[in-house]
Amino acid sequence: MKPAPSRILLKLSGEALKGPEGAFSSDSLTRIAGEIAPLSSTEIAIVVGGGNILRGARTDGFDRVEADTLGMLATILNALALRTYLERAGRDVFIQSAIGTELTDPISPRDAQRALAGGAIVVFAGGTGSPLVTTDTAAALRAVSVGADLLAKASNVSGVFDRDPASHPTAQRLSEITFDEYLAARYGVMDQVAVEICREHRLPIEVFDFDRPGALRALAEGQRVGTRIGG
Repeated sequence: MKPAPSRILLKLSGEALKGPEGAFSSDSLTRIAGEIAPLSSTEIAIVVGGGNILRGARTDGFDRVEADTLGMLATILNALALRTYLERAGRDVFIQSAIGTELTDPISPRDAQRALAGGAIVVFAGGTGSPLVTTDTAAALRAVSVGADLLAKASNVSGVFDRDPASHPTAQRLSEITFDEYLAARYGVMDQVAVEICREHRLPIEVFDFDRPGALRALAEGQRVGTRIGG
């Protein structure tokens, strides 16, 4: 058991919002809100991706800049959807976006910190506002800017493995790894630039399986639930 983080930046994949019916699933959004909303004793900021709608670099028919721009807009749609379900679960939610819209506030670390301290959830959308940058990198930047104690990378795997578990059934999950070890091995669970930012600012990362019920609560209580990247 480690000291419980007082402020967490949750990096949430856009694909977590989808379901059999399409890009948005009421069941998925209800489950996500049910995992996040009860954590009233821990300040929560969220960076949400856009992969349920469009995945920038992997999108055919557009060049990288156009695809990334569409992807950043997709994260705004996801932030709005997430806000609806978090508010239904009883939480106040503010959305800040790196891309200006009439539906969101501009990025302001000071305003975000005030909202977090007041008990609200802050959802950051629009990535960094620039193409050629992943939402992992946006998550690292936002985590540093609001003074988060931990960057929680919600994944569909239980952490970082020594080998690809999809190809190697005997792959072992690593309980802890240093920033330097992660970068040297070039693991693909989290963007390298994001890890570099966290290393520079000594911000630990926990890669964990968000599909495991109660995992986020356990993390907020100071437990290790996946792979800790730090040191």
